[in-house]
Amino acid sequence: MGTIPMTWMMTRRGLAMLAFPLLLAAASAAAQVESSARPGGIVILDLGSASQSQPEVTFNGKPVLVFDDRGSWRAAVGMPLRAEIGEHTVVVDDEPVSFAIDDHAYREQRLTISNQNYVTPNQEQLDRIGRERVVLDNALNNWRDQPLESITLASPVEGPRSSSFGLRRFFNDQPRSPHSGMDIAATRGTPILTPRDGIVTTVGDFYFNGNTVIVDHGQGLVTMYCHLSEIDVEFGQAVATGEPLGKVGATGRVTGPHLHFGVYLTGTAVDPAILLANPSD
Repeated sequence: MGTIPMTWMMTRRGLAMLAFPLLLAAASAAAQVESSARPGGIVILDLGSASQSQPEVTFNGKPVLVFDDRGSWRAAVGMPLRAEIGEHTVVVDDEPVSFAIDDHAYREQRLTISNQNYVTPNQEQLDRIGRERVVLDNALNNWRDQPLESITLASPVEGPRSSSFGLRRFFNDQPRSPHSGMDIAATRGTPILTPRDGIVTTVGDFYFNGNTVIVDHGQGLVTMYCHLSEIDVEFGQAVATGEPLGKVGATGRVTGPHLHFGVYLTGTAVDPAILLANPSD
């Protein structure tokens, strides 16, 4: 990347610092992505004209997705569910840019799991879960350079979308980590379609997730599909928007057939509803 003149960098920083709410609104409208400055949300930052070289952006030491939105650079910063309320800072070409995130109350979800091993796994199962966690973390944190002009996603499957992301979950009254994806209700065997072009980086049967597919869309934007009855793709396969990935099922820790749809930005789980092209469906 070329070096951006200091005068432009300071101007951009001043805009981001002094007119941040306006920038968010403009970026949201142009990018067709809801900018949601909250834990589990996505902060969209306006980085100026794409006639300049692409800025390098990092957050907490990790690279940040930057896309060319019709002639303007935008950064999409994924906020962890456990992010502290208040001011945060990204680094744009060595210049700090601050923004604030607001509090957000997520609901609770209490589920009854008939198989107690999915609530309190034994040591052998814990060992398996640990091995699988390494595979999943590597895939979800993968960074692949890929120019992007949008970050919107098509719906991977038709069906009612729950607002389950971020729910504080209790399995058989035992607290567990917040829900890191969206559950989409669909009958067993319903085709699951690729929401945007990408490369399949993980396929397999995982203890909690059941049959799972992970797709890398570039620059840390990764999607995950869990509980499938069938997997129709292979590791390393390039997939285009609308191509089948598999079919809805009820494998792994589930209470019935549905798709668990996860979206990650450089390993950070964000609310999939923010990126879906038709959020009102």
